[in-house]
Amino acid sequence: MAVQKLNVEAFLELAQSYPVLDVRSPGEYKHARIPGAHSMPLFSDEERKVVGTTYKQQSREKAIKVGLDYFGPKMRPFVEQAEALTSDQLNPSKTILVHCWRGGMRSGAIAWLLDLYGFKVYSLVGGYKKFRNWVIDYYKSSHQLSLLGGYTGSGKTWVLKELAKSELVLDLEALASHKGSTFGHLGMPEQPTQEQFENLLSYHLYFLKKKNADAPVWLEDESQRIGHVNIPHAFWAQMRAAPLLFLDIPFEKRLEYLELEYGSLDKEKMVESIERIQKRLGPLETKTAIAFLREGNIKESFRILLKYYDKYYTKGLLNRADLKDQLKKIECADVNALATIERIKQVYE
Repeated sequence: MAVQKLNVEAFLELAQSYPVLDVRSPGEYKHARIPGAHSMPLFSDEERKVVGTTYKQQSREKAIKVGLDYFGPKMRPFVEQAEALTSDQLNPSKTILVHCWRGGMRSGAIAWLLDLYGFKVYSLVGGYKKFRNWVIDYYKSSHQLSLLGGYTGSGKTWVLKELAKSELVLDLEALASHKGSTFGHLGMPEQPTQEQFENLLSYHLYFLKKKNADAPVWLEDESQRIGHVNIPHAFWAQMRAAPLLFLDIPFEKRLEYLELEYGSLDKEKMVESIERIQKRLGPLETKTAIAFLREGNIKESFRILLKYYDKYYTKGLLNRADLKDQLKKIECADVNALATIERIKQVYE
């Protein structure tokens, strides 16, 4: 057998069925990676540094010899790790995919070893660097989008989850591991780096559109910033130009929903979250909201915050260039995903 080289899209397609080995250093992998890839570093972060320094200060040949010193003792563990990943009955051919940073010596060494042992090996032409170029180009390309909007507490996330049963839905908040509000990080996993968020965005968008290239992709009307990551400007500009379905739900109903959604969170962490927006919220409103929260009056604390977020969302809404042509309101009596889906169907029928 011989190692076969694939372009990015062919590599990603095959990765839906077979494991991907990322042989870059642990630090590179932690920062950002191809979604779903397994870390199997040829060198540790320190070893990579030593090899790189040797290459720059001495020679390519000396650096390769240093790398071989590190590689030799790890050869058997690499094979065993690959065996563990391909032991599934669904992968009797022992097919595995490999990549490094530029598709050079690191992936070449691992691919050679696994091919020698009997694996069917595919490698990524240009490595992770080529994948990153693909990511940036893909979210810049033209996409047919439909936005679901509404003030905070409208239950948009739950509506999108229900909508995903029949439509293409991209959940930006799930990709960002943040719900967008001041409490958005609470109860969520650690947010990805900016680079990894971009990787996830393009990757999920690509496979959504593979299902139906002609159908619009639904997503929530977001601010460009979600927690500490930003929606890439080229993609966000397309979101701002897309049709917007606005869920118009009474203030008190949204307040009740938020009380149930966030009322059981850790109070001190909620206080810290409120303090982070005090410059925009105002000193008096901040102090009052925190006082209500500490005395257990969640509803009145959230009432202050909800008024703030309504003003903040309205400001963003009015900044749209073609709001009159883009916006379509859907009046809803309550925060109810199933009932809202029915109202959406009525509008589109």
